[in-house]
Parts: sequence; C-alpha cells; structure tokens
Amino acid sequence: MAATTHTVSNQVPPLVGYDVFAADRVLTEAVERHVDPGVLPGALGELAELGRSAGSAQAQEWGARANAHPPVLHTHDRYGNRIDEVEFHPSWHRLLGHAVSAGLTDAWGRPAGHVRRAAGFLVWTQAEAGHGCPLSMTHAAVPALRTDPALAAVWEPLLTSYVYEEGLRPAQEKAGALLGMGMTEKQGGTDVRSNTTRAQPLPGEGEYLLTGHKWFCSAPMSDGFLVLARAPGGLSCFLVPRVLPDGTRNPFAIQRLKDKLGNRSNASGEVEFDGTWARLVGEEGRGVRTIIGMVAATRLDCVIGSAALMRQAVAQAVHHSTYRSVFGGPLIEKPLMRNVLADLALESEAATVLAMRLAAACDTDTEEERAFLRLAVPAAKYWVTKRCTAVVGEALECLGGNGYVEESGMPRLLREAPLNSIWEGSGNVQALDVLRALQREPGAVEAFLREVGKGRGADHRLDAAVKDLLTELGDLEGIEARARRVVERVALVLQGSLLVRWAPPEVADAFCASRLGGDRGATFGTLPHTLDLASVVARARPVAA
Repeated sequence: MAATTHTVSNQVPPLVGYDVFAADRVLTEAVERHVDPGVLPGALGELAELGRSAGSAQAQEWGARANAHPPVLHTHDRYGNRIDEVEFHPSWHRLLGHAVSAGLTDAWGRPAGHVRRAAGFLVWTQAEAGHGCPLSMTHAAVPALRTDPALAAVWEPLLTSYVYEEGLRPAQEKAGALLGMGMTEKQGGTDVRSNTTRAQPLPGEGEYLLTGHKWFCSAPMSDGFLVLARAPGGLSCFLVPRVLPDGTRNPFAIQRLKDKLGNRSNASGEVEFDGTWARLVGEEGRGVRTIIGMVAATRLDCVIGSAALMRQAVAQAVHHSTYRSVFGGPLIEKPLMRNVLADLALESEAATVLAMRLAAACDTDTEEERAFLRLAVPAAKYWVTKRCTAVVGEALECLGGNGYVEESGMPRLLREAPLNSIWEGSGNVQALDVLRALQREPGAVEAFLREVGKGRGADHRLDAAVKDLLTELGDLEGIEARARRVVERVALVLQGSLLVRWAPPEVADAFCASRLGGDRGATFGTLPHTLDLASVVARARPVAA
C-alpha cells in the first residue's frame, strides 16, 4: 500500500494540556463574583491547580482507564468467608484521591466553601464523572450527621479530610473516610415511606440491628452509609459502618453491582442487612426530615455535575470546529455551525451560572437564601439535568462520525448525561417538590420572586415571561398535570434573570430571545441569525483551542 495514503491532514488535535478552570470564562467569572476578595486569591490558586490537572493527559488517561475497567465485586474470599469487597482499577483511586486532596468533600467549614467546592467539582468532573458519586455522598452527609453532635464530632473530620485512604478498616483508624447512602428498596423506589427494612432497638443508647435490603446503594465500597429503616417510632435514619470499632465486618451483603448504561467506573449495588449494627441519626420517626439535608446537597451536585458534562461537551465541539476545515474554511466560521455552537454555549452558560448561584446561597446560609434554595434547587435539578442529554447529543454530532467513536470520549459523555436527571429523584419527583414549595411555603415563593426581580427592566422578554409565570401560578386547578411546564418556566426565568445581570449583553440577548421570547425552533442551531452569535461562540472556546 502506498505510504501517501497514510498522510493525515485536517484532523483535530486532542483537547489536552490546558487549564480546564481558566479556559472556562463563565466559571471563573462566577468564582470571582461569589467569593469575597480576601479569600479569592487562594480560591483561584487552588482551582487553577485543579484545572491544570483536569486538563492533563494523565487525568484523561485515568478517566478512560477507570471506565474501561469497571469495578468488580468479590463476595467471598478463597476460603468461603463473606467479604463483600469492591475492586477498582488503580486509575479510579488516583482520580478519587486527587479529588479528596483538592477539598471536594470539604465545603461546610471553610470560607466560601460551597462555591469553591462547586467550582472544583465542576472542573474535576470533566476529567471523569463516575467518581463524583462518593464525593457527593460524602460531602452531603455532613448536614444529616450534624443533627447528632456526638456522631458529627467523630465522623465530620473524617468526611471533610483531604486524605484518601482506600480499604476497609474501622473508620476511626483512618485519616479520611467516605460515606454512601441507601434509601430505595425494591418495592418502593422513590416512595421511601413504603420501605420495609426493620430496625430493632438494642440496650445501648441509639443502637439498633437492621434487617432488610436496599435496591440502590450508592458507593457500596464506602466506610459507612446513611440508610432509612423502620424503627418502632417510624421511618428513621441510621448510620451503618462497614467495619465495627473492634475490627469485625458489619453484616453488609452486596448481592450484585448494577450494570448501568453509563457511569461505568462507579459502583452501585444491591445490599442486604441481616443483624447489621446501626446508630440512630436524629429522632425515631423523623428519618426523611433528617436525611433531607443530604438529599438537597446531592441534588445540587446533580446540577453541578450536569453543568460540567455540558461544559466539556461544548468545549469539545467548539475545539473541533476551530480546527476542522470543511467546504473551504474552518467549520466554526460556517454560519449554520456557528448557530449550533452558540445555542449549545447558551445552554452551558445558563447551567453554570445557575449552579454557582445556588452554591453561593449555601455559603450565605441566611433564612432568605434557605427559602430561595427550597424552590430553586428542585427546579434547577429538573431543568438543567434534562437539558444535559440534549446538549451532549448535539455536541457529539458536531464532531460527526469522529464523535460517535469511543476514542473521542463523546460516547462516554453521552452515556453519562441522563444519569443526574434520574438519581436523587427523577423529573416528576422534582416537579412535585417544586409544587409543594409553591403551595405550602410562601417564603420560598417570595424569595424566588425577589431573586428574579433583581433582573426586572433589563429585558422586556424576561419581564413578560415573569408576568406569564405569575399568571400560571395564579391558576392552581389541575396544576399537577401542568407541573413540568410550570417548573420549566421557573427555571428559565431564573436563568434569564441571572444572565441579564451577569452575562455579556450578547449572551443575555440571545438567551432571552430564544428561551423566553420564543424566537427559536425545536432543535439546537435555530437562534435568530441577527444575534451576535460569533461572540457567544468565542466566549465558550477553551483557551487551548
């Protein structure tokens, strides 16, 4: 075969060796906006270091290898003893260790902790999304544990540690620990009040033995788990350690690992409890109320994780279009492709700005911000996670056939994209949660309207959309059947308000025209051609492109 047939031209160089944080103008602006000046230099420094690591060839290789070698369950040792251990590829441990050392489980006790962690989570997820599950669970467990100061005193320093130690040992003998969660059961799924796992009290204060199962147990290799079980006083929250203080294994039978569509590097399991020792967290009968703080935090991580997947997909699409020539010129300069890229960039920017605003509200932690989060988190979780799959799918198409090939990394992003819409409560669950806030918590509605109102007068399409939303909220008849429509409008007017205040005019104009003004088709790439689309695309371009 002639050597000339192997000459490679017009192929795109890999997007590697760049600072994922610094290359994201939207994210860097959000950090500068929400972090106090006295803390900002340190935050920017740590995020730049993490960004360079996330964009390195090494981290990209870790992500590819962790997905190519999924976790393996070992139920017994060679002698027939039950061990229930999950084996991960070394790349998984490197990813997780780097994340822990970067503070991605430490948000609750440092200045601007939630914003810094959210930005880091958004950056590092772009290297590999699967290991975000144990990071999220560990981070989110802190508010639940704080309902019991004695438990929090023991476990919180371990969960917020910057040291990752793999392997099962008594948690108190480790420099850092991970926590998972088990709520759903076979017969109930989202309906946790139908749980049948029983909790039998022991003579020791707060001690119980659990008997039952969990259909989905997140991160089953963790050092401990927050689970729901039915005690004599009703559904309650419990902490289940994998290894007891004397070094013996707590009965925790992992029956199998889930064979998932995506999220291949991460383990999700089915577990059985049979005389499993547990410690009550909070009060008997108030398990849902106790664990709801953990659920709210993990839902916010679903928003952040989806924003990360969108950002990585859009960065890849813009990078590809910058270097790929077609029909006599760079793909990025073709009007139709520019329209597609701009539309994708708008969705990505709106997701990032919203995610970081929610993280900032967690840092402020006033009554006003807590009320705002009560409505805004489920609305954002509903909308942003649903938009993720559409964005990633369209971004993949920008790469053409090359994007459909595993080596591009885009298929892995596409398989991951639907996950955050399903975990921690699917779309209907989030929509119903928003309805409950609208109907029962006037403070949440008022806080939301005050936030949206900060953009009043900046764009007539936003003002009209807010007016239409208020009209819709005034008609409560049949609202459950209209819940998705209502929640979509809640999320969009909130994103619109944030963008008119903080984004460049060309971005805010394009968003309001297309998402709020209705000047758009049913697919990406149907923005009004009169908009400044070139500036929108240039803003989304990663620096290395």
